[in-house]
Amino acid sequence: MCLIYVAWRRHARHRLVVAANRDEFHARPALPVHWWGDAPGVLAGRDLEAGGTWLAVGTAGRFAAITNYPDPERIPGAPSRGALVSGFVAGDEPAEAYLGRVMDEGRRYNGFSLLATDGGTLAFASNRSRGVVRLDPGVYGLSNHLLDTPWPKVTDGKAELERLLDDPEVRVSDLLALLAPDDPRHEEAPAADTEGDLGPMRWRSSRFIIGPDYGTRASAAIVLDAGGAGVFVERSFDSSGAAVGDVAFELGMERASRESGRGSRLAGAPGRPAPTGSGGEEARDAP
Repeated sequence: MCLIYVAWRRHARHRLVVAANRDEFHARPALPVHWWGDAPGVLAGRDLEAGGTWLAVGTAGRFAAITNYPDPERIPGAPSRGALVSGFVAGDEPAEAYLGRVMDEGRRYNGFSLLATDGGTLAFASNRSRGVVRLDPGVYGLSNHLLDTPWPKVTDGKAELERLLDDPEVRVSDLLALLAPDDPRHEEAPAADTEGDLGPMRWRSSRFIIGPDYGTRASAAIVLDAGGAGVFVERSFDSSGAAVGDVAFELGMERASRESGRGSRLAGAPGRPAPTGSGGEEARDAP
């Protein structure tokens, strides 16, 4: 399962604050966050099987993220859900209009919940609910269900993010700590088909999953000001839950970042990480 916390116009300085964990099968190849050469203006990890992503940032404050909504029955040959994220960030369509178009064709896709902002409006849609919802300023949580489903990892994490936002400065280190593997409810993930198996599993209650076959492979922290200036940091993990690398990008310096082809390394961080699970948009997630 994946987990996304979003603060929209809740902080005095930062229009958008995001803390998110990406869970995926370790065998599924993906690239860490980078500027996409075939989609200028898209900064995201990339799934190497289907070519999409689960979370992306673009120019002028554009942002989108998706989680899978598990169903007992999957649609064979359904379009890539990850393409919905990159498709929005690469374009210039207003968030509500884009999500409205997506919902018109929502039955073609396996279950998903999608957040998108064009910098002026944050909106939510799911093909397992009705309509597009424009979101008011506040803090929201999304896992593998609908927005703000009252699971403990959603409600507890939102409360912790609210406390972080009371500080005049939002620190990336605090956002990553919010996602770290220190949840007392943590239990190792079994080797299972996590979208097909919808039975009760205690490990789903953890924000961070450690397992030999499936687990949290990347954490993302994003802080954007009005206009889209800010920072995007991704931390990747191995199957033991150990951090193996951080990569950071400064937004508002898109041209320089694209020309260099890589992000800046955080002070004291290891070198650029090997391919991580940050872009595995077709993961078979469990709630």
